[in-house]
Amino acid sequence: MLQQTPVDRVLPIWRQWWDRWPSPDLLAAEPAAAALRAWGRLGYPRRAVRLHAAAGEITRSHGGRVPNNPESLRALPGIGEYTAGAILAFAFDQPALALDTNVRRVLARHDLGQAGPAPSITAAERSHAYDVLPRRHGAAWMAAVMELGALVCTARNPLCAECPVSSSCRWRALGYPAGTPARRQPRYEGSDRQARGALLTVLRQSDGPVTAQRLDLAWPEPAQRARALDGLVADGLVVPASRGRWALPDESG
Repeated sequence: MLQQTPVDRVLPIWRQWWDRWPSPDLLAAEPAAAALRAWGRLGYPRRAVRLHAAAGEITRSHGGRVPNNPESLRALPGIGEYTAGAILAFAFDQPALALDTNVRRVLARHDLGQAGPAPSITAAERSHAYDVLPRRHGAAWMAAVMELGALVCTARNPLCAECPVSSSCRWRALGYPAGTPARRQPRYEGSDRQARGALLTVLRQSDGPVTAQRLDLAWPEPAQRARALDGLVADGLVVPASRGRWALPDESG
């Protein structure tokens, strides 16, 4: 839930999930549609479907307990390198990497003297991060660097006067050389992402399959609506139902 989503948006939804599904088997026992509805407007709804699928695999193959080794974690639906590292570090207190944007920016500035990291993680960057990751208290180090990047070493207005490691920061010592301009986030208003969200909201708020006419009202532009609906179907978030209707997964009957 926290990936690319602010904490203040995540907390109320997370608390509702925790109250309803405190263990993987309880989530797995309900249909994927329940997970999609509970996800609300957090964004990236494919995560809800993959989280539901992961809960099912954990229940079937791991006795209902989240595995504590990288191979088993990476084999779960929706679990990639970053999420596996975060689980190992924060749930199991293991020395593991969770290279989010904040961590990458701190390491790029403090260790390498660069304004920011490359657009995507390189092998050299990953190798350097492993080299500086302490084998004792690795989880605490990981959390500390994340917080440092989120609250102090921010992308636009870093608070260098408040930084506990500013005296050893290479970027500061080099006079804050500029880096590559950050890529701008594509506009949301009028985008396919907004169209997908509007269609999915109709389905989440319904008690079952909905007619194509209801989706037409949710997003009136036909070509974009069709494109958004095709994308939702391809992602497994929407399925065709009987009599030309559309439904969330497991509700197409």
